[in-house]
Amino acid sequence: MSNVKKETQNTQPATMPRFPGGGGGGPHMAAMSVMSKPKNFKESLFRLLRYFKPHAFMFTMVVLINIVATVCNSLGPRILGYATNEISRGTIAVLKGTGIPIDMGVLAKILTTLAFIYVFSAILRYIDNYILSGITQRTMYDLRRSVDERLRKLPLEYYDKNAHGDILSRVTNDVDTISNTVQQSLNQAITSVISLITVFTIMLSISPLLTLIGAVTLPLGIISASFIIKFSQKFFKGQQKSLGRLNGYIEEMYTGHNVIKAFGREERSVKDFDAINQTLYSYAWKAQFASGVMMPIISFMTDLGYVAVAVVGATMVIKGQVLIGDIQAFVQYLRQFSHPIATLASTANTIQSAVAAAERIFELLDENEQSPESKAPVVPDKVSGHVQFDHVRFGYTEDNILIKDLNADFKSGNMIAIVGPTGAGKTTIVNLLLRFYDIQGGEMRIDSVSIMDMTREELRSHFGMVLQDTWLFMGSIKENIRYGRLEASDEEVVSAAKAAYADHFIRQLPGGYDFELNEDASNISQGQRQLLTIARAILSDPDILILDEATSSVDTRTEHIIQKAMEGLMKGRTSFVIAHRLSTIKDADRILVLRDGDIVETGTHEELLSKNGFYSELYNSQFKQQTA
Repeated sequence: MSNVKKETQNTQPATMPRFPGGGGGGPHMAAMSVMSKPKNFKESLFRLLRYFKPHAFMFTMVVLINIVATVCNSLGPRILGYATNEISRGTIAVLKGTGIPIDMGVLAKILTTLAFIYVFSAILRYIDNYILSGITQRTMYDLRRSVDERLRKLPLEYYDKNAHGDILSRVTNDVDTISNTVQQSLNQAITSVISLITVFTIMLSISPLLTLIGAVTLPLGIISASFIIKFSQKFFKGQQKSLGRLNGYIEEMYTGHNVIKAFGREERSVKDFDAINQTLYSYAWKAQFASGVMMPIISFMTDLGYVAVAVVGATMVIKGQVLIGDIQAFVQYLRQFSHPIATLASTANTIQSAVAAAERIFELLDENEQSPESKAPVVPDKVSGHVQFDHVRFGYTEDNILIKDLNADFKSGNMIAIVGPTGAGKTTIVNLLLRFYDIQGGEMRIDSVSIMDMTREELRSHFGMVLQDTWLFMGSIKENIRYGRLEASDEEVVSAAKAAYADHFIRQLPGGYDFELNEDASNISQGQRQLLTIARAILSDPDILILDEATSSVDTRTEHIIQKAMEGLMKGRTSFVIAHRLSTIKDADRILVLRDGDIVETGTHEELLSKNGFYSELYNSQFKQQTA
């Protein structure tokens, strides 16, 4: 078989039920997932920066362009000071009646030079932002790809133990937080550092004394910023955690809104939402307040510097030690000098949020992968469907073994029904067959080939599934059926629908096979959704079928139609049927009766009834309920 049954392979997180030891997906589980041990801040930051390593050359270009642009921009006040000096000199000369008045030619050259520098700096800024945008988005592309690859390699256990909304938050919100921070803050940080160095150098050239006076406030600003950054780090981390928890809760409440309304739990749901939302609000406003209070504190420090420079500078002008244009330029530089400090402090707080998001992503990337594939995988030429269990041992945790010693041999083409009470291990056997979980002992074979010797993709390509919980995506009915085999023609899609007894109702819908299903396919009935999944399985033409009772939530007439469709699908194939209604598996070639993970009885329906054992007890109790 060359066709990959993508329904089985790609949709298991959404379709597979919860298992013993797997856990649910509620808000408590979301909280547990986001409260795992955080990574070291510095380690996470450098790990994030390593994603930029492939773009080191272009990043160097960004830095060099930034240096030139910042230096050009920083020369503006100094050149403008020359213009002020020329105006001041000429004005004084006119007033005293001595010397040359304002030289308009010199003034024009100065202002022309200033205009050229500002235009050149603006062009460089545009080029710089263009290159940096490309670097950022390419890096985020690589990060998203890493997350996607990891999600595809994670075992089903991870999806069982973590709320889907929290996983989605890591893939979307956290990556977007990093992207926005890098795009907006990285350039600001580079510019601020270069501007600090350039401005400080020019200030020294004007007056070392004024530079010393103006720089007195610098240590105070740095100390204040450092304290606020350290203090606010926990709030940014808490904000990202709470956001993930809130997304998980919203996703859970939305998917279960019918149940919530049916049990009248809207008020309780709103209260729980308010509690989680209040936690997010508490962290968010503290984080933003800490970020916002930094600017007023640093501004206050710099204002003190302006006053001191103005007083001392005026004295120096009177004494003739500096020109008035130099004082004008120095005051502008002092403002430029304080601005990068404030920007760096604010950027540091923004980076806190990005690193907090990066930590959550790295937590996902560091999750243990599913067991590695065989180094020399086997690719069977043809699979007949002969399945063997040889002393299989499995537990969701090492201290809670569910299947202790399972032995069974199923001939190709047989219908094998798996029955038993809740928690007996019925679905677990299916999960082991598909290697959603790996066994801890023994061996499982298909046509004498160990499933561990095949890749998961190869193994699952031989299976088709029809689950009790149908999965259909937003799109046309034709597209949903064709999902079983993407290269199938329209005629093959229609043929599969006819075999599944779905063609009649499809043609009655507006647009027929082009009828668009909504997001959860709620614009068709449960029975119709089930028939479409059967048509999809028929189109995939699998060697082995897995059928989770598909008729438990439909009426008797629809159940009869679905049963006929499944009988046609099972014909000539090995089929594993997880049975909830024992009346539906009377014709099974073999019935496995499970209790506590072990096969306690096996045989045909009549054989098991004649034993008057556990199966007979289950069947009679169900029959009495139906009669009642």
